[in-house]
Amino acid sequence: MEYLNYILFGLIILFIAQRFIPAKGVKNISTQELKGELKDKKKQFIDVRTQGEFNGYHIPGFKNVPLHQLAQKADKLSKDKEVIVICQSGMRSQKASKILVKSGFKNVTNVNGGVSAWR
Repeated sequence: MEYLNYILFGLIILFIAQRFIPAKGVKNISTQELKGELKDKKKQFIDVRTQGEFNGYHIPGFKNVPLHQLAQKADKLSKDKEVIVICQSGMRSQKASKILVKSGFKNVTNVNGGVSAWR
């Protein structure tokens, strides 16, 4: 019975760790690095916060595609262009980056710290 507790504990730790480990194939940048990237018109800038959060404040140049709609709307994005993803703190954009990579996007960048770090 004690072994079962260890196995269960290990699975819980693994589940939590997967939430914080960046996805393979996803580049991470700081908000300072983002400032230089915003000038590049060949890149796609996606804000995965809710519509209300986006309307409250957003970085010019970013398009709002809420995380819960991203899988359905990913086909409207170009897989040939880099996608830079942001959210409020970096957690949802990390999930969004994983969704995009699973959908076949090769060049995905996550902004660490999100809009909170930008301000």
